[in-house]
Amino acid sequence: MNPVNIPNVKIAVIDDDLMVREFVVTVLMYCVNRDVLSFDSGLDAWRYIEDYESPDIIISEIDMPGLNGFELMAKFKEKSPGKKCLLMSDNPANEQPARNSGADAFLAKPVRVNDLFEVVQNFVVKG
Repeated sequence: MNPVNIPNVKIAVIDDDLMVREFVVTVLMYCVNRDVLSFDSGLDAWRYIEDYESPDIIISEIDMPGLNGFELMAKFKEKSPGKKCLLMSDNPANEQPARNSGADAFLAKPVRVNDLFEVVQNFVVKG
């Protein structure tokens, strides 16, 4: 993972599982002391990204109905090539395809607090 300096970082979390999404958002809000965008589908996240300024980092579940994490990442990276995309899944078999398809990191579910702190340390270096 290549560290970057992102002042006033904007992070979006996309997961159709409400409990996971709320957990990740809460931990990240605590870490970066900023609001974190939250979406329950890849399609809703993509509509936001198209209509407004792209987040600096998206953290997306891979296996979602409609626009899945791989598809969302491809669209996001095409629109904003310098921004970061982390994919997460409870299926360990998704880790290598995620890395091969351009994910900047992979989070295994269940997501651990320490893993989220590491994300913040690696991708959001306070300036």
